[in-house]
Amino acid sequence: MASPPEKVRQSSGLRRDLGTLESYAALIGILIGAGIFKVTGQAWLLTGPSVILAYVVLAPAILATSVAYSVFLSTPLGREPGGEYTHISRTFGGYGLAFVGAWLKIISYIGALAYLAQALAEYLVEISGGWLRVEDRLTVALASLIFFYVVHAAGVRWFGRLQVAMCLLLGISIVVLVLPGLFAIRPRNYVPFFTHGLSGFAASLSPLFFAYAGFESLAQTAGEVRDSTRRLPAIFARGILIATVAYVLISTVAFGVLPGSRLAGSPAPMVDVAAVYLPVGAAWFVGLGAVMALTTSVNATMLVPSRLAIMVSRDRLAPRWLGSVAGATGTPVMGLTLTLGASALLLVSGQISLALNIAVFALVLLYFLHSLALLVLPLANPRLFASVTVRISPAVQRSAALVSMIAMGGLIALQVVQDAGTLSSLSFAERISKHSLTTVELSAIWAAVGAAIYALGRRRGAQERHDYQAALTRSHASDG
Repeated sequence: MASPPEKVRQSSGLRRDLGTLESYAALIGILIGAGIFKVTGQAWLLTGPSVILAYVVLAPAILATSVAYSVFLSTPLGREPGGEYTHISRTFGGYGLAFVGAWLKIISYIGALAYLAQALAEYLVEISGGWLRVEDRLTVALASLIFFYVVHAAGVRWFGRLQVAMCLLLGISIVVLVLPGLFAIRPRNYVPFFTHGLSGFAASLSPLFFAYAGFESLAQTAGEVRDSTRRLPAIFARGILIATVAYVLISTVAFGVLPGSRLAGSPAPMVDVAAVYLPVGAAWFVGLGAVMALTTSVNATMLVPSRLAIMVSRDRLAPRWLGSVAGATGTPVMGLTLTLGASALLLVSGQISLALNIAVFALVLLYFLHSLALLVLPLANPRLFASVTVRISPAVQRSAALVSMIAMGGLIALQVVQDAGTLSSLSFAERISKHSLTTVELSAIWAAVGAAIYALGRRRGAQERHDYQAALTRSHASDG
């Protein structure tokens, strides 16, 4: 396997128009999104009000996982997009594993983008008071994708400004929901706290992980944040802690004010909660906050696939045009256009599950590999390890990597066990007819597709390098 270059080139063409505030907005916006406003009520079916505790239990694992991003982003790799793809490939000295991981991440984010646009449309229809009809959901979802595509194509500074504004509205709505809600809690709603024992609590961790999944998207802004190697490492831990506090407070109020059965069946759970103790106008503002939670997630999710494409094409594993950056705007318009097209196709075809169902599993696998890369970094790439500038001791780095790998390995095992039950109870034909292929099956299929694309990319890249060397030789011969 060919070794990638040690140094990361700085000529991506991206513009460093984002600062600290925009970086926090990108991270918090994608975290406090569909997870807390859509998944919390669904997770109640598995474990009851102990969802509150589940958010706390997951937080240390996420913080440990974020350490690897902080370390790598404090090196010269933190000046370019690519995230795990760049970090893993440069640590292990090869492209294959990193490429397949990046491919699964791209598929996951495109599926998540389609899901978020659909969730946003459903929410807008629900709270429109009849102004929007159920039949309008697809139109609204597609319109939201096109809107955010235009924002991104116009320039990353517009992404940042819009994200900050939406996060501000989201933050105010959470304060409006939580502060008076703490005084409206009915303790009896927390009983029983564990409705299905330890097994139910464990089963709730995987879907609730969806609330945290995506925090690493901040790494994709590395090529567009000013002084990224200094700013980004510190933002990860603080942003995750802010989001965790918000999760705990929101779920504490939600389950304390309304019975979980009502939350689980509500299309707009936080609006229903707010309506119990807030006047109509304030409850409406909480509904606006829920909309902002979804729009900030759509906005941040739109960014990721195109930035991965820049690094993959730069390593000549994909056509160069795929990672091209428009000189006028400093944005990867072609990558953004393909992201829009793929997510719109999933929406129109109704096949979102083909990509979405692997989202959390693929990200957990990637987190595991990324933490493994941190663990072996001192031995695998001493020069890169020597360039780390973040103030995290090597002992803490190793401990965090191990904690992350154990936690992610546990989530992987849990998913495999659940899928094994499905595989033993349903035949392949039945799973196909019921559109219920398991996460492991879908991941394997998409990984095989990614491996094939990688093989083609390696062959094309090798041919391009051969042609370049041949042209260079001919040029030297003619000069002589």
